[in-house]
Amino acid sequence: MSSLFHLLLLDPLIALLGFLYSHVGDLGVSIIILTLLIRSVLAPLFYKSLRQQAALRKLQPHIKHIQEKHKGNKEEQGQALMALYKEHGVNPLTSFALLFVQLPILIALYRVFLSPPPGLNQSFLGLINLQERSIILVIIAAFLQYVLGTLSMGKNVSLDDPGAAIARNMVIIGPMITVAVLYSLPAAVGLYWVTTTLYSLAQQVHVNRKYGTDTANSQKAS
Repeated sequence: MSSLFHLLLLDPLIALLGFLYSHVGDLGVSIIILTLLIRSVLAPLFYKSLRQQAALRKLQPHIKHIQEKHKGNKEEQGQALMALYKEHGVNPLTSFALLFVQLPILIALYRVFLSPPPGLNQSFLGLINLQERSIILVIIAAFLQYVLGTLSMGKNVSLDDPGAAIARNMVIIGPMITVAVLYSLPAAVGLYWVTTTLYSLAQQVHVNRKYGTDTANSQKAS
């Protein structure tokens, strides 16, 4: 399994990073380009996941009503929820399935940026040494994670909704996790994190604008 991981993912990504570096001459810029290329390939998967999350937020009042109506009968509650999901074309497990599809690629990218190919000038525009940690990138990454969490939660969320409470907690926990992960890692990983979060922000803004007001109907129509 390890040899297959190297053959199909890790080695090609290292080679691609080296190829980009040979053309742009800056490791930081090469990391940004590689991150954008990979995120563009994965964009349909991320986009589908965001649409499903938006649809679930839209259905929260209906979900809460079903849970209260059938709180004494878990079987009927489950059947009613499945019927609701089917009616609006929503699969609550989509995000988890997509995560497992993306995970090997994300792990490979992480390993590439953690230990870039040797012999390259380990800098970003001559300003940041990518082999050392960068507090500036850590702060930027944490801030962007906070913005992303805020956008992901959406507007007009009921304060009584337990799911909304979890989402609000994640708005704070997300940046804290970002700081804890990136604080002791090389700046190359932080630069990747900032770039991929910016890409996610762009996708989230698009999804919020397109499906924020009529997500459930849009899902059903598609």
